[in-house]
Amino acid sequence: MVLLESGENYLETILMLQQEKGYVRSIDIASRLNFSKPSVSRAMGLLKQNGYIVVHPDGHIILTETGLKKASDVLERHRTLTEFLETVIHVTPDIAEKDACRIEHIISPETFAGIKRLTLETRQKR
Repeated sequence: MVLLESGENYLETILMLQQEKGYVRSIDIASRLNFSKPSVSRAMGLLKQNGYIVVHPDGHIILTETGLKKASDVLERHRTLTEFLETVIHVTPDIAEKDACRIEHIISPETFAGIKRLTLETRQKR
């Protein structure tokens, strides 16, 4: 299934919250993204229906293997693009963060591989 940008953002947020807090609930996602609880609830239903997450009876949200893979890929693109924009082309951190969040959803695998390579080369030179 092709996941839209909003779905990728939710998965990325779930992974980041899981890494930070050790657990994730819908309220945590709503707070992080500044979305309403009903919007997050609807999104979680769609992600669950498509096999990206499991919602436990206590409300904790867990990424499935498929969800974790997708979330990890999006987060890697986000972090690599942010670093590239900051260190290779010297964009301010705030702009780099915002632009990376937009680019991460549309960049081709070939272009991302090139940016990743340049970012690693730049990091090794420092």
